[in-house]
Amino acid sequence: MNQDFSSRRVVITGGAGGIGETLARRLLALGAMVVLADCDRAALLRVASALNGEVGLCECDISSDQDCSRLIQSAETYFQAPIDVFVANAGIPFAGPLQRASVDDITRVIAVNVIGSILSARAAIGSLANGVDPCLVFMGSLQSVTGRAERSVYTASKHAIAGLVKSLALELGPQGIRVNAVAPTVLDTPFLHQAYERAGIPVEQGLAQAAQGLPLRRIPTLEDVAATILFLSSPATRSMTGQIVMVDCGATAGKM
Repeated sequence: MNQDFSSRRVVITGGAGGIGETLARRLLALGAMVVLADCDRAALLRVASALNGEVGLCECDISSDQDCSRLIQSAETYFQAPIDVFVANAGIPFAGPLQRASVDDITRVIAVNVIGSILSARAAIGSLANGVDPCLVFMGSLQSVTGRAERSVYTASKHAIAGLVKSLALELGPQGIRVNAVAPTVLDTPFLHQAYERAGIPVEQGLAQAAQGLPLRRIPTLEDVAATILFLSSPATRSMTGQIVMVDCGATAGKM
């Protein structure tokens, strides 16, 4: 696979999280220019410091149309050129029975995971249309294609991503913009650690149990997810669009 990203200009939302930082590190090592966007300014600054200040930063709430427009303008100014790859990675988790979910809980998940993904992608389309081999990559989930008890709100938001990918692939294909999604299963992230702690489950025990529930007997790493995004943004996948690429260690293959 051609891993020359020296001419690629990439924007990553949710850039202060584990996936965003890992992907940015890989891209920088391959010679790409990167802009990270996140609503947490302090976290953005920490990531930028860890990356030796080699990235552009934009504090951005993707559920705000104004913020999304400002993000694209900032990125084009930083690159002095259009965007080639837009990674709609930002999202928030939610777990619990639907009957116990507050209106605020439901609204926030849909506002970020669905509306935010739509608004940020919409803002990026004009720039991508002028980019080189333009790619729009969404962050899906195992819950983009399956259901899970006590994950109904989150599952609904991630099923929406699957539909968005397919529809936008048809809509944007004539402009040469490829649209795909990466869909991982459970990942070892601070969000997961917090979920285990809230449930009173030791983190190592929870991770071990999650791994045992997968055919490969391990959970995907952040590097696995980043590598898949790189693959989808490379010339190797120039004929791929409208796809939900599972990074799930076999979770969707069937029942064990």
